[in-house]
Amino acid sequence: MSEMNAVLFDRYGPPEVLHVARRPVPAVGPDEVLVRVRAVGVNGGDLLDRKGKVGLVTGRTFPKATGIDFAGEVARVGPSVGGVREGERVWGLLGRKTGSMAEYVAVGPRRIAAAPEGLTPEEAVSLLAGASTAVTALRDKAGLQPGERLLVRGGSGGVGSVAVQVGKVLGAHVVALAGGGNLDFVRGLGADEAVDYRAAPLSGLGRFDVVLDTVGTGQARLRRLLAPGGRMVAVTVDFDRPLAGIAVVLGSTVHGRGRIRAFSGNPDSALIREVARLAEHGDLVPVVDTVHDLDRAADAHRALEAGGVRGKHVVRIG
Repeated sequence: MSEMNAVLFDRYGPPEVLHVARRPVPAVGPDEVLVRVRAVGVNGGDLLDRKGKVGLVTGRTFPKATGIDFAGEVARVGPSVGGVREGERVWGLLGRKTGSMAEYVAVGPRRIAAAPEGLTPEEAVSLLAGASTAVTALRDKAGLQPGERLLVRGGSGGVGSVAVQVGKVLGAHVVALAGGGNLDFVRGLGADEAVDYRAAPLSGLGRFDVVLDTVGTGQARLRRLLAPGGRMVAVTVDFDRPLAGIAVVLGSTVHGRGRIRAFSGNPDSALIREVARLAEHGDLVPVVDTVHDLDRAADAHRALEAGGVRGKHVVRIG
């Protein structure tokens, strides 16, 4: 077990830059665990990394790894780690680094928790990143209350499809924006109303106590939909016009209707355990669009870029 397969890229570019390569299995520090990865989600941030949209942060040192979430089992436990045993089924997130699209990943114990019972690795990983983002955005950042009106933009995607469900768990009246072909899909997730974003003017939707934006463009227009005392949470910005997008977020703090709250997720094991509890209780249902093999990771990126996704594209490893 000295080497493993991992998905890497040697330059920024289209999905074709992704390839499977051999690299050393990560060394495990005394306060880390080694996880044998079985499935990884493909997230919007992975596409941005690969394209170089966040190159000012990630730099130009190659090769680069991809993937932020994972489900699998513990292969090795560092001597300083307690409460984790070899063979245990776990899931987790790397936080603010990448590299989970590999056969093994080394992480600290605060980045993992026991995987939810009754779900395959592919089903589990389809929930984790979106659910941790949605819970943080709606419960912690927006303080969504029972009976409030919630608008979820991008209601059929990896974050939005889980946010619709989290909104219902929190007792909100959920309105989801999605493509016309996905309206029945988001209603099936629990949305009280599903609206075709191409066909319906935003001005006709009424006012909302909370707006969750998972798309990033046109945030100034969305902000006008807030009721007095309303809160808007943006989980991304327009990376084709990043300075303009950041200006809208910053400007919202000093003028106009409602401040836009933006955040970069960095979940810990307590949040990951909470998501597992919601999944085990049936409050959150996994939505897997397509499962791809490791050597077809480029296809997974390509499919997510094409749009129209329902839930999450997942890469199976081993």
